[in-house]
Amino acid sequence: MLTLSGIGKAYGGRILFADVSLQLNRADRIGLVGPNGAGKSTLFSIILGTLPPDDGKISRERGVTIGYLPQETAVTGDETVIELATAITPDFVKLRRIIKAWEADHPVEALHSEDIHDNAHDRFNELGGYRLEAKAKQILAGLSFREAEFERPARELSGGWVMRAHLARLLVQEPDLLMLDEPTNHLDLEALLWFQDYLQNYPGAILVISHDREFLNRLVGSVVEIRQSKLLRYRGNYDDYLEQRAAYEEQQLAAYKNQQREIGQLMEFVNRFRAKATKAAQAQSKLKQVERMEKIEAPTAADRKVSFSFPQPQRSGHRVITLENIHQAYGEKVVYRGMDFQAERDQRIVLVGPNGAGKSTLLKILAEVVIPQSGTRTLGHNAKAGYYSQNRIEMLNADRTVFEEAADTPQRVTEQFIRTLLGCFLFQGDDVFKKVSVLSGGEKSRLALVKLLLDPPNLLLMDEPTTHLDMASIDALVYALDQFQGTLVFISHDVYFIRALANHVVHVNAGRLTPYPGGYQYYLDKTKAQSARAALTAGGSNGSAPAQKTASATPRPSVDRKEQRRLEAEQRQARSNQRKAQQQLVDRLEKEIQQLEAKLAELTAELENPATYEKSGRAVEVNRELLHAQERLAELNPEWEAEAGKLAALQAEPRA
Repeated sequence: MLTLSGIGKAYGGRILFADVSLQLNRADRIGLVGPNGAGKSTLFSIILGTLPPDDGKISRERGVTIGYLPQETAVTGDETVIELATAITPDFVKLRRIIKAWEADHPVEALHSEDIHDNAHDRFNELGGYRLEAKAKQILAGLSFREAEFERPARELSGGWVMRAHLARLLVQEPDLLMLDEPTNHLDLEALLWFQDYLQNYPGAILVISHDREFLNRLVGSVVEIRQSKLLRYRGNYDDYLEQRAAYEEQQLAAYKNQQREIGQLMEFVNRFRAKATKAAQAQSKLKQVERMEKIEAPTAADRKVSFSFPQPQRSGHRVITLENIHQAYGEKVVYRGMDFQAERDQRIVLVGPNGAGKSTLLKILAEVVIPQSGTRTLGHNAKAGYYSQNRIEMLNADRTVFEEAADTPQRVTEQFIRTLLGCFLFQGDDVFKKVSVLSGGEKSRLALVKLLLDPPNLLLMDEPTTHLDMASIDALVYALDQFQGTLVFISHDVYFIRALANHVVHVNAGRLTPYPGGYQYYLDKTKAQSARAALTAGGSNGSAPAQKTASATPRPSVDRKEQRRLEAEQRQARSNQRKAQQQLVDRLEKEIQQLEAKLAELTAELENPATYEKSGRAVEVNRELLHAQERLAELNPEWEAEAGKLAALQAEPRA
């Protein structure tokens, strides 16, 4: 379908590509990887024809179509969202507007008259207009657009939502080759999971640049790495690539060392005998042998594991933050009614749920960025909250350099440490002397993360912290947050990041919070959903009704208000009794587990005591007791986990 042959490209003496080739076939799913600045976006530009190569040529089959989604915000005019999503040709939007205007000016009974079958309508039908519009609406819904937003002008949307509309246009268009540069940056978790599933059945080829390793693992069948001005292709997904690359590096290093050993031996002979008349010819022959060798380059070091230690916050009390009976609405849209939430020390809580469920609102209430209309927010002993969102970049001083801004911290840290941390987040060399005012949005976000890590609060509230980070920077952030001695509540669309950090999941849907006392896989297992995306939109594992109450349209006349209050009081009492009974069950199980663990410690200590074996039969008896205690403990732990989950669900239910 498309072939790159002998491509070379250099900038200012730096060689990006030297005699590289790449074959793209119709069914390919290829991930393009490499460090920042390796030339990934340049290779995209060469394939698209917007940048000519210095050497080599590109061959494309006749009629092959290419669709491209850039990393940065794409432009938009006065189109609506649906017009942008269906803009498959320059004339399509114009034709749709002509037909919509005609329909608006004529009565319903005239819509199928011969008058409408003008050139615009015929041409619209030729382009499959109504079919494409239905397809566009389905794709827009998958990308989390609401139906009410379809006719909204795209220019009123944020840059991220405009990118989603452009992505929808490409999926409607279905080019033979879909080229995507960081397509997941502007998606929430629900939209990302839908997008992954959709691409599984995409009819064309896909070439994608992404720093989301879970996305690459789910999608690609091969990985092309840009390294040392070459393109190296590996079969399989991203995890397969890492394994094969490690094996390749090992082979490359062994070959390099062998060649260097051989060259060393030859040059030793040359240097020793080149001045000797009887050996000069032989020495010259060996020198030419060295010159004729095709030199093996020393393999570049694999991505180093990030390792640093940063300042830790003051220890908070056990209960870090509590929300009680929170009511929050935006106009007529009620987000929360009587919501309760609690975070404890050392918890890493990820908020999941469908788009628009209230996750960001909850995070902003916790951060006191949004003040709820009623209810209380209580910080625990010594608790100090810090909020990271895209708005955090406004707190940076535009007149400072990157280093000066990072160094503005109350913590006592060395210049070398600040430089190291900045390097982990892609500020290397002279980048640290750039003015904050000239940084891109992504660079400002990374700098804000550095400042946060240099002086972290003990309650970190983070909204999509991995956006604009490459894989090495994501690893650095995961490493830092894994060391973090505090409480973390976050929202993320990066499943790798979620799996690496979350030890607690809170599902948010329709004003209801359902906690799961375990990591992301525990949450998926407990929801028993057929897919990760279905788990986001489910109402919770216990099937309870949402916390947000709606008044009945036709109340039963047989129940007066006094009787209604009595019934509600009885229901509240019943729920309270149920919670108390469940709490007692969990406490009993915990007590038995603690007693068994203490007994195991005693029995183990007794077995380690030589005196035990001096008493006839005592060692056998202790072993029997130890085995019985271990078996009982193995039964109790999953029982406690199940009952603790039920208790957490009951405690999350509204008490009003």
